[in-house]
Amino acid sequence: QVQLVESGGGSVQAGGSLRLSCTASRSIFRTLRVGWYRQGLGKQREMVATITGDGVTDYASNVRGRFTISKNGAGDTVFLQMNSLKLEDTGVYYCYTSTVWGQGTQVTVSS
Repeated sequence: QVQLVESGGGSVQAGGSLRLSCTASRSIFRTLRVGWYRQGLGKQREMVATITGDGVTDYASNVRGRFTISKNGAGDTVFLQMNSLKLEDTGVYYCYTSTVWGQGTQVTVSS
């Protein structure tokens, strides 16, 4: 079974930027749809952004225009560039594909 490892989380002030990475144990992103999801404290997990094997992207309305999902040519890493971060972007960010979840990476946005 493929394994996913997220990295790049941290603490940032509102208005700042972070770049998350999700690395798979093999090059599955060339063909599989992968998504970033997040879960704030006391909230349900929600979709943030997805990208298909063909590179078609989709975003939640509350991040569109601020976040960008992309992947590398090798097909084993997916990125989430997060700009203009807001307090409400705080949460644990997870990578998900083909029934597999990563362990998550914490993003904390402060004022």
